Amino acid sequence: MQVDFYQLGRDPLAAVLARIATRVLAGGGRLLVVTGDDAQAASLDEALWAAPDGFLPHGRDGGDQPVLIAADAEPANAARNVALVDGVWREAATAYERAFHFFDDASIDAARAAWRGLRGRDGIEPRYWRQDEDGRWAQVA
Repeated sequence: MQVDFYQLGRDPLAAVLARIATRVLAGGGRLLVVTGDDAQAASLDEALWAAPDGFLPHGRDGGDQPVLIAADAEPANAARNVALVDGVWREAATAYERAFHFFDDASIDAARAAWRGLRGRDGIEPRYWRQDEDGRWAQVA
């Protein structure tokens, strides 16, 4: 399984998440978006209604939506992709085919600890992405 660590910088989480969700859906996949912060869930719900590339079909806390925003990492929408958006790593993410772990400067220490815990584990390929000033994402590890 692949775990992509995304260090947020120039673009806000909602914009980055919308681009990733669009790619997952275009490939025929489903995405579970996990946050323990209800205010963040509500904000992402609103943002996905008005995503830059158009509406992304989604819902919150249950239902069979292609993109589901939830408080835990249980794949209620049969997703094989999970996005951890509140900066908190959850071990349950390793049950998915692909995990996206978003973090910012405030949660960088927790992201580093998660990286160290995953690196070298059988069947897990961690990748680290950082955005430059021009908005391009580069894999740095």
